[in-house]
Amino acid sequence: MKRGVLLRWAAHLPLTEKTPRLSLGEGDTPLIAGASLARDVGCAELWLKFEGLNPTGSFKDRGMVVAVAKAVEAGVRSAVCASTGNTSASAAAYCAVAGVACNVVVPEGKVALGKLAQAVAHGARIVVLRGNFDAALARVREVAARRGIALLNSVNPHRIEGQKTAAFEIVEELGRVPDAVALPVGNAGNISAYWRGFCELGGRRPVMLGFQASGAAPLVSGVPVPQPETVATAIRIGNPASWKAALAAQRESGGLFAAVTDAEILTAWRRLSTETGVFCEPASAAPVAGLLRLAREKKDFNGQVIVAVLTGHGLKDPQAAIDGQAEMGPPVADDPAALEAALR
Repeated sequence: MKRGVLLRWAAHLPLTEKTPRLSLGEGDTPLIAGASLARDVGCAELWLKFEGLNPTGSFKDRGMVVAVAKAVEAGVRSAVCASTGNTSASAAAYCAVAGVACNVVVPEGKVALGKLAQAVAHGARIVVLRGNFDAALARVREVAARRGIALLNSVNPHRIEGQKTAAFEIVEELGRVPDAVALPVGNAGNISAYWRGFCELGGRRPVMLGFQASGAAPLVSGVPVPQPETVATAIRIGNPASWKAALAAQRESGGLFAAVTDAEILTAWRRLSTETGVFCEPASAAPVAGLLRLAREKKDFNGQVIVAVLTGHGLKDPQAAIDGQAEMGPPVADDPAALEAALR
């Protein structure tokens, strides 16, 4: 039985006797082998940490359960977050189980409907802001500070604490620290969290590789992107809130940040579905696209064990799958011969 992050990793988290042990069964997500992708990357082993199998379908649940539990402990009864989708779904779910009112601010026209549907289903109040994610986050930070309500974005330190537990699981399951960990980077909290987890374990640490979409790559260019654009909605962020912490993780690990095009992301996304059986949202394919690009640029991964973190499930953004596939043919007659001909 899955115990959840608060029970499984209590000794590594900022919990007290008064912290409610909330859980929806988050954590303990699998490492899935990507043999054909490992061959093309040129590494010994490539493992896919599929965070899409968390309760609300994304890695956000690891940190959200800690943030909401600590909010309840502090006596807060209302919470708010800005979101491109995954944060809103997770916040709404954990607030629902905790009895906390949840308010979600989303940028107009910039959220996948699969994610927004979750927040609505869990009873969150949805406010659509005329602006991008960066504007939404700036506004909710102001409101949360002024009104004394819990801010559930990754600037909340409890979020990072929960998300670091994925690093513990990787080492536990592999029986060793991987040589490199590749992640998609949007608001940049996750790469910071993984690095914290590996540092807390002590000993050897992996190289951290962060990949952004070329239309939303402020950590690559070194300057904010005023109007970020990419098919990978989960990382469509132009001014990451955890910029400094992410840079520290990259520098201290000897890693890098790189950008990949939407075409490269979608190619990797299709390969994940058709070659490994893993259906992730487009943003999750960015690290695989990045590893393949580095291999084409003659980066030497020979003999290395690499983990690519797939942050969200494909059902978070089903329209991307539908839009990215060829149209189905016309219906065939209800006749065995016609069906047999169509199946050829």
